[in-house]
Amino acid sequence: MQYDTTQEAQLARDLILHTHHNLFLTGRAGTGKTTFLRELCRELRKSYVIVAPTGIAALNAKGVTLHSLFQLPIATFVPSTAVDISLAENVNVVTPKTLMQRQQMNSYKRKTLRKLELLIIDEVSMLRADTLDMINTVLKSVRGSSAPFGGVQVLFIGDLLQLPPVVKPQEWELLQRYYKGIFFFHSKVIEENPPLYLELEKVYRQSDADFVKILNHLRTNEIS
Repeated sequence: MQYDTTQEAQLARDLILHTHHNLFLTGRAGTGKTTFLRELCRELRKSYVIVAPTGIAALNAKGVTLHSLFQLPIATFVPSTAVDISLAENVNVVTPKTLMQRQQMNSYKRKTLRKLELLIIDEVSMLRADTLDMINTVLKSVRGSSAPFGGVQVLFIGDLLQLPPVVKPQEWELLQRYYKGIFFFHSKVIEENPPLYLELEKVYRQSDADFVKILNHLRTNEIS
């Protein structure tokens, strides 16, 4: 695949390489998001880590899972110390306080997070809002900083019309009291600190214009 040199891709590259802005880079399938990431990593001089919500996504991005890097529990995160226990039946709940009390991060990972300058989250469509708030809580604590993500720059990559986050009905019954939705942009940290937004539009994977049009209709549920 040809490396995307469109204006949007070049701007995204410059923002990550030369600024500290957080960025959400999106685009439909075939627009070069994976190629952009591969080429970006070749140029990076920042200390960075690539993570993804699932094992398969992490392998594809040549990274690690979010839960592995940040030692996150398989739990529902409530961004409050006051939790209605009656709503948490059959749900494993953690709060900012209990999350850090349960942390058993080794010294190597703590050192890695303290040196981290850029966090790249691939396949962000699958990332739950409460999981991102857990990451924010861990980074703030480990790095001893009150800045969003503990001062780490974050690059979010993904297409929100692909796989969505997985949340069980009993989890959402609790989470809906704290979140407007379950996608990563519904997290408290993003609502308070929205990233810049860039969309790649040129499709490289397909050259047949009619086929690309059909794929786009399927993507947006607009079948002719």
